Amino acid sequence: MSKSISNPTSGGLPFNLNDEETDKIRSACRQFRILIIGRANAGKTTILQKVCNAIERPVVYNTRGEKIDPVILEASASRGIHNIEDEMVFKSNPGFVFHDSRGFEAGGIEELNKVKSFIESRSKKTWLPNKLHAIWYCIPVDDSRPFTTAENWFFSECGTGEVPVIVLFTKFDALDTKAFVALRKEGKSRIEARELASQRSVSSFEEVHLETLSTFSYSPKGHVYLRNMNKEGHDCGDLVEQTAAALDDETLRQLFVSTQRNNLKICIRYALERS
Repeated sequence: MSKSISNPTSGGLPFNLNDEETDKIRSACRQFRILIIGRANAGKTTILQKVCNAIERPVVYNTRGEKIDPVILEASASRGIHNIEDEMVFKSNPGFVFHDSRGFEAGGIEELNKVKSFIESRSKKTWLPNKLHAIWYCIPVDDSRPFTTAENWFFSECGTGEVPVIVLFTKFDALDTKAFVALRKEGKSRIEARELASQRSVSSFEEVHLETLSTFSYSPKGHVYLRNMNKEGHDCGDLVEQTAAALDDETLRQLFVSTQRNNLKICIRYALERS
């Protein structure tokens, strides 16, 4: 049981997949399955769209494989009704299937236990396509209290077995802005403050909050800082690399990388690592 946060890099990651290898992997498992956890304002949908290079909203299927009408889905969500077993798939990248822990932020025992049961059930599946492959835990940092009851419970009580957890600190640009203001008050020019703001925001955040995460019984396998996700030109490259590095199973790593063929930087890096 880890007591420290590892922040894996891309070192040691595989591979340049050819079509034959990709077909072989996909015959064993067609989709990479991710549970995304986070509050309603954590920017989860935007992150999934960036990862899948999508502009559309996902198609949602129930446990019988039937497409759920978006109108019915929205109506159910407004009444607090949600099934974590529902699957979300983007047409632009069907290599991923996502589950959403909507309602988890409420911190109620029922919601928390549903998430725990889902993770336990999926992690025990013997057939690879039905197993949960990774968890992305989104924590927005645009307020002074990033760790709520839900986060404290999850990282203290909810072991995930072999399923790696990556923490996504979202809306980090809010801390960049605070750092910029502080640097200006210290006498830095606008250009200097703009250049130093991101470094200052990370160091300040890690000094106050990151140590807290490392003390939990079930600390994550990695973490990333996501900024300006609503702007063009900003992607989730760090998240993709961290997730690939956190996967111990070779087949899963290759499956995950095969979903990123539109990410030239990552494909080139894996090709060089394998050569």
